[in-house]
Amino acid sequence: MSELGDEARRFTRGQQSGVLSTISQRLEGYPFGSVSPFILDHAGRPVILISDIAEHTKNIVADARVSLIVQPYSADMQTTGRVTVIGRAERLAEKDALGPRYLRYFPQAADYFTMHDFNFYRVEPVRIRYIGGFGRIHWIEPVGYLSTIDALAASEAAIVEHMNQDHADTLRLYCRHVHGQDVSQAEMIGIDPDGFDVRTDVRIVRFEFDAPVADASAARAALVALAQQCRE
Repeated sequence: MSELGDEARRFTRGQQSGVLSTISQRLEGYPFGSVSPFILDHAGRPVILISDIAEHTKNIVADARVSLIVQPYSADMQTTGRVTVIGRAERLAEKDALGPRYLRYFPQAADYFTMHDFNFYRVEPVRIRYIGGFGRIHWIEPVGYLSTIDALAASEAAIVEHMNQDHADTLRLYCRHVHGQDVSQAEMIGIDPDGFDVRTDVRIVRFEFDAPVADASAARAALVALAQQCRE
């Protein structure tokens, strides 16, 4: 990992949709763009859930080269940050491993998830284009962008369940202290080495760890430390 790579990955973790570009088969050689919800796995690779009959899926099957541009809305889209992940889309053999995580972020996709013609595709990056603002333009190699921490993934579901069952008040405290949101509902939906996401009655909000956490023990320490900061 690199400092710029960490910055680009953290930026991308804060978004849940982008524009997926594939190489059109219907209009040979032309790029085909489509809006695509996504999650990142713990390494930082985008994962999308798409139907076999979708135009972009047919394109991927024929040619796996894709790009996914991620950019939050801004009144001046030229000056806001953005990340483009360029890589190869690979169909995952099964849905069980990432399914629960995906549905926590996109519960409205539950019906799609049960259909046999919807499958996960993961984008394996070959290069990342990161624009961190005006004049901050960088190409980043995958080794600098991808997180090598993977021990936390196995504990994610248990941490999420514990926080939602036993510490809902703390999640609301996080929202009030970090984001200035006084919310009535707050539900953790995901935790990764860089931070965690909470769904409130308003929107999904992102919380960043000061330093990457390697495992469940480190995650607990970071969550406790944040709670203490909020109460001070």
